[in-house]
Amino acid sequence: MTDNQHPVLRDSSGRYGDRKSLELLMRSVLASVPDAMIVINDTGQIMAFSAAAERLFGYDAREIAGKNVSILMENNHRKHHDQYIDNYLSTGEKQIIGIGRIVEAKLADGSVIPVELKIGEADIDGEKIFTGYIRDISEIQANALRLNEMQVELANFSRLSAVGTMASAMAHELNQPLTAVANYLEAARDLLENADADTLAFIQEALDAAANQSIRAGQIVRRLRDYVSRGELDMRPVKLPLLIEDASSLAKVGIEGPLARVISRVPETFPVVLADRLQLRQVIVNLVRNAIEALSSTDNPQIWISAKVEGDLAIVTVEDNGPGFSGSEEASPFDAFNSTKPGGMGLGLSICQTIMDAHGTKIEYAPSPRGGAAFEFSLRLDTGAS
Repeated sequence: MTDNQHPVLRDSSGRYGDRKSLELLMRSVLASVPDAMIVINDTGQIMAFSAAAERLFGYDAREIAGKNVSILMENNHRKHHDQYIDNYLSTGEKQIIGIGRIVEAKLADGSVIPVELKIGEADIDGEKIFTGYIRDISEIQANALRLNEMQVELANFSRLSAVGTMASAMAHELNQPLTAVANYLEAARDLLENADADTLAFIQEALDAAANQSIRAGQIVRRLRDYVSRGELDMRPVKLPLLIEDASSLAKVGIEGPLARVISRVPETFPVVLADRLQLRQVIVNLVRNAIEALSSTDNPQIWISAKVEGDLAIVTVEDNGPGFSGSEEASPFDAFNSTKPGGMGLGLSICQTIMDAHGTKIEYAPSPRGGAAFEFSLRLDTGAS
């Protein structure tokens, strides 16, 4: 390559610099950039390693140059990293580039820490290079985890308090009719020992009264059930992309071991929907978490979340490339207490269906064309949104 073919740099005064100037500039950037910065080629080999990266990972830039960047990754991400690059170069689909995400990084001493990773790309002399910016978020994540634990504890306390109050009220209200039923039946039993025509009339009255009191007890139970299942919906405009990002992060909390990659294909410009934010988030958390658990033994596990508009509805699909639903043909994945997971209660999908029913829409299951499971639910668009 001749000097005329070298990339050039023009400064504010209009002067030009050759490749050597660019290299000097690059060294200056690598020495001063505050976050760890790593440059790799399209085969994953490390081309540049900033001073901040040396401090974070514990490697010297000279000793790590030329090695595959997967050396800095936890085993699960290491196994799939080169495949991600190959997928992008062959399909052009950006699953990582331009998207900030949380991953685990492996340091020189073997320890693993959570980091925020952002990746950019460039084309130099017809070759692709990728630049990664890495920030240690151990402290941030620890604080977030503690806050989440406190919120869970508070929610559990509130739920237990509500359940205790409800149980106490229910026991008090049921006590009277059930006691009356027992008394009427005991009286009828005693009268049967010396039954004559007049006594039989009293027995009939006692049995009628017992039946009425049992109906009253049933009505109390039904009112309680209706109160619990009704739940008031707080219907408000909701931006799906933000909610999906939030729910996908929550779905991963507390899961140990390898995690599937969650890919959201819902653009930021997607129309606003009308929903109860908390309950809709619970639906997405349940679906994503179920998918993550189902993909625990799948190579290159991935979950896709997409959305489209059909008339006045938004159709949201959560699908994966796992084993799919393994229940019997007669059983529905939405049936309560129907679980294919060891130790599962089989209530998650049933709750999802109840929530969508309350929204006046529906949720359905079908095998995914990708080989796994696909759950599709609908939401009403917010026609009042600008």
